[in-house]
Amino acid sequence: MKQLQFSLIIIIIVICTGALAGLIDIGASWLSDIKEGICRDAFWLNREQCCWSANDTTLDEERCSQWYSWAEMVGIKSSGGGSYIIKYFFYIVWGCLFAFTAAMFVRVFAPYACGSGIPEIKTILSGFIIRGYLGKWTLLTKSVGMMLSVAAGLSLGKEGPYVHVACCCGNIFSYLFPKYGSNEAKKREVLSAASAAGVRVAFGAAIDGVLFSLEEVSYYFPLKTLWRSFLCALAAAFVLRSINPFGNDHLVIFYIEYNEPWYLQELVPFILIGALGVLVVAFITTLLSFPNPYTRMNTSEMIRQLVSRCGPEDTNDLCDYQRNFTDPKSYMSSTFAGDGVKRAIWQLVLALLFKGIITVFTFGMKVRL
Repeated sequence: MKQLQFSLIIIIIVICTGALAGLIDIGASWLSDIKEGICRDAFWLNREQCCWSANDTTLDEERCSQWYSWAEMVGIKSSGGGSYIIKYFFYIVWGCLFAFTAAMFVRVFAPYACGSGIPEIKTILSGFIIRGYLGKWTLLTKSVGMMLSVAAGLSLGKEGPYVHVACCCGNIFSYLFPKYGSNEAKKREVLSAASAAGVRVAFGAAIDGVLFSLEEVSYYFPLKTLWRSFLCALAAAFVLRSINPFGNDHLVIFYIEYNEPWYLQELVPFILIGALGVLVVAFITTLLSFPNPYTRMNTSEMIRQLVSRCGPEDTNDLCDYQRNFTDPKSYMSSTFAGDGVKRAIWQLVLALLFKGIITVFTFGMKVRL
């Protein structure tokens, strides 16, 4: 009986998660295309589907007879400067409208729907209770907000929030069974499985979804939850593939097929590229660090100079102030920054930019200790 109840919860969760993922993908694709034009005879179709339905004798990815840009909708048929300006204007207006609508939905209906939600999911699965964070209004607002924010062109994705959406489904449907709805420990087993389903529909990786739930979000993860999470991830992928939101039988839009195997001799250039990559970064670091004294010195020495108080005996550029040492009364009031201070400020600004950029590449190589 216990296994039957959990199986029923899993089935309901994966159907809800897969259906919502498909709906979000379809809605985001349609809204993204709306910024550039509309299918005049069937406005509910995105650009690709609209061109599929057109009876064109030739296939042109840039234009089809059924798809009308906003410049054409207002009566401008030419492709000159006027058409470009109209397209530009509508693109900006739609993008701002989508972003504003998403923000207002979150602000008015569910403030908990902001962000990816993964840090809070980790907190909940570690034992804390956040009332309303996995509620129905949060689920609805999160789903609509994901479509609008992605369609607005903001530099964010919908992959991370899928975990929040899946956990909302798990929390809502767990109340159908008192054993899981009234027991926080049992409910966390459901949420662990739901988070695996969220990763699965986001990236198309069942095992990675289970590992994510095991290593990242769950504080307590018994063996039985491992198999349940894997089953939940597989079932969610099956539902999403049945919906086929991208029209290519793939779970994610960035799916790649590897049809050719790799060969042993190909490892040699890969090893050389990795070794030379480290040398290139080291060469660029030393080449650009030497001209600036603040990038040439180590970080501890630079911080010591920045926080140290300047005295009469200090001669570095940061302490190059014009002072009247003969008059104690005017010692503080007649202090002016010299050329050394101005030069040091510019050097520190350049050091900040250089360190910020080179640190990204250095950390990405994973050769640090």
